Formats: sequence, C-alpha cells, structure tokens
Amino acid sequence: MKKSIVLFLAATIVMIITGCSKDNENGRLVVKVTDAPFPIELIGSATVTINKVEIRKTGDGISDGNPFLVVWTGEKTLNLLKLRNGEVEELTDMLVTPGEFDLVRLYVSQANLEIEDGGSFEVKIPSGSQTGIKIFINPGLIIEGGLTAELLLDFDLSNSFVLQGNMESPAGIKGFHFKPVIRAVNNSTAGRLEGTVSESETIKIAGATVTAKQGDAEGITTTTDAEGHYAILGLKAGTYSVVASKEGYQTVTTNDVKIVAGNKTVVNFTLAKP
Repeated sequence: MKKSIVLFLAATIVMIITGCSKDNENGRLVVKVTDAPFPIELIGSATVTINKVEIRKTGDGISDGNPFLVVWTGEKTLNLLKLRNGEVEELTDMLVTPGEFDLVRLYVSQANLEIEDGGSFEVKIPSGSQTGIKIFINPGLIIEGGLTAELLLDFDLSNSFVLQGNMESPAGIKGFHFKPVIRAVNNSTAGRLEGTVSESETIKIAGATVTAKQGDAEGITTTTDAEGHYAILGLKAGTYSVVASKEGYQTVTTNDVKIVAGNKTVVNFTLAKP
C-alpha cells in the first residue's frame, strides 16, 4: 500500500506525498500551483516567482531541533491567470518522512502584473523573500501508512494584489500592493464544485461571477471562462449557497448545494436578461 499527500496551492500550490506503508520509510512530496478567482478584464498577466518551499512538522520525528523541512529550492515563475478553474502546476517532487504537518512557508522573490494596454508593474514583496509567506494548515495534515492526504493551498489573486488607483480603465491604474492571501484546505475533508453559466443551451456566458458561501462566512468566488465553465477547488464538505451573476443579467442563487469530501458537485446556471 502507498500513502500520499497532495498539496494544491487555487490561484493554488499542490503537494503530493507518496511512499510505502511503513511509518519509518520516506514519503514522496509533489508541489503544484494553481490560482483562485480574479477580475481579469484589464489584466494581461499576474506572475509570481517562487524560490523556496518549506513545510513544518509537529510532534515526534523532528530532527536537529528544526521543525522545518525544505521541500524545494530553485526559481520558477508562474502566471497565476493561467491557473484558474481547476488548473494546477507541479512545482516539485521529492521524498519526505511521514508525520504531521501544520504550516507551509512559501518564499516569493518577485511579483509582476501587466495590464492589457502593455503597462507593467513590479510589486514589492513585504517579507515573502526573507521569512516566507506562512500558510497554516488547519486541521493539521497527518501522513499515515496506507492512506492518501491532499492539501490545497489556494492563492487568492484578487485580494493578494491590491489595486492602487482606478480600475475603470488602464490609464487609471497606478500600481498594486502585494498582500498575499492563501488558504490551506485538507482535501480529504473537501470537494469540488463546477458547472456552466449560460443564457441558453447554445449561448454560454464568459466572465460571469460564481460565489459559494456558507452562512455569514466570506464566500469563495471564481469567474467563468470563454466556454462559460467554472470550477472551485477545495471547498470544505458541507452545505452552500451558490450565486451566479453577470452585469446585464438577473442574478440566480441555488441554495442547499451539498459538497461531499472527495467528490465533484455540478451546478449549472441559466441567467436571463431583465
């Protein structure tokens, strides 16, 4: 039997740990990246350069008094706009010892945004290149023999790049502040929501906003692609209200949407014009 952990960072980092079933043998770690939703009408690209990833072990099994394990070093630049609606990118593949992990530390050396008129903005990294961006895993991720664990790190692009100026036109954009917002979800307790937003059977709606929300908690939002398709990864199991909207159309809400751990839930929307 093999055990594995998959770590997805939606815009997301994915780590996959696999190995033999004996606890004293190493496991395998794969790191991938994807992107969460972002209003992209005026944005040409949003890139981040990652140069190191660490994970923190808790409890027994910490060697040399240092709980952090370096799982990847190098330099890789990713366009987060390409990592949407379920797309991920592999960052690394390595062996690690089994145990419990409660934090990921992501080192970002550079971030840039380009807007559609050709303007480019280099964004200052507050601490990501020196101390790393800390992403807590709650509940912690336990790697055990014979089991599979998946962890999704979801890079929230719209909240991480804070606009300075007016986004109504490219000329109004003065720059961006980088305040990384990344969520960590144990995929063993999470599912996937996807579907389409259409005007009719033959007319799909691109750029529609789809938000999944539980009660008063902040919702998780994405936008449809050119084919009207959307996907939200790493939704914790439970019941959601899902809202689809687009300027020029009536907003539609579907309540009591059940998300089941390890499964895909499909919700399609048809939006009518007023």
